[in-house]
This record gives sequence, C-alpha cells and structure tokens, in this order.
Amino acid sequence: MVVLPVDEMTIADKLAAIEQLWDNLCSHPEDVPSPSWHGEVLSSREQRVVEGRARFAGLDEVKDRVRKATP
Repeated sequence: MVVLPVDEMTIADKLAAIEQLWDNLCSHPEDVPSPSWHGEVLSSREQRVVEGRARFAGLDEVKDRVRKATP
C-alpha cells in the first residue's frame, strides 16, 4: 500500500494526485469493478427510454439547475 503525506500536501498537489489516479483508472476500465446496482439503474433508465418516459435536458438547462440548487 502506498501512503501519501496528505496532511503535508497543498490543495494543488492533492488535486494533481487525484487526476493521476483517475487517469490511471480510466486507462484500464475493465479492471474497475462495477457494483451490481449500477446495472439495475441502467436497465431501469433504458426501460424508461423504451417506454418514452425518459426526459432529457440540454447542458445549459442542467447547468442552470445546478446553479439554482447551489446555495
């Protein structure tokens, strides 16, 4: 196990470490296990699309909702 000196790292260092970890995980997605409930959620959403009950929002609408929800 690798132990990082998190308490001694700057915010920039911490963010850089997170980005490196994320990039590494993304380069081998087949090695990252997905919980079973992910499949259940995806199936449910796919069923809503098939039934015509899904609602899609554009990026601008989503950004606006997030801004309004953020205190």
